[in-house]
Amino acid sequence: MNMNIETIPAGSIAYIRQIGAYGAENIRTMEQLKRWAETSNLMNNKTVIFGIAHDNPKTTPPENCRYDACILLADKRFPTDGNIKHGEISGGKHAVFTVKHTAKAVEQAWGNIFPALFESGFLYDATRPILERYTAKKVEQHLCEICVPIS
Repeated sequence: MNMNIETIPAGSIAYIRQIGAYGAENIRTMEQLKRWAETSNLMNNKTVIFGIAHDNPKTTPPENCRYDACILLADKRFPTDGNIKHGEISGGKHAVFTVKHTAKAVEQAWGNIFPALFESGFLYDATRPILERYTAKKVEQHLCEICVPIS
């Protein structure tokens, strides 16, 4: 698992929120967002997609866990749809972990992230969400990035 420090810029996003247990529904929500983005001509080789799990499933009941499938917008104007909401990501300094884009690798990464931060002397900034970032270049290599806000 590779870690780099990066400042992610703040930006506008369009997103779909899924409430319930993390897992298969998150995947369906992400696919729904990508279908909308494709029909809205927002998908290309520069598109950045984020997955944001807002709650810790160890402390939040599964039926209350919130997951946002997001697409970074070039500007705040986007095609409207009843399921699509507009929001912002705050950006800032992040520890970015590049991992294989498989359920097993991502699950293992989540177990290794916080010890790696601690060993590197960084503190997790719990006031900002952790972002799973998907870019065309990384996805083509079967990779994704977990971006952990740090202070």
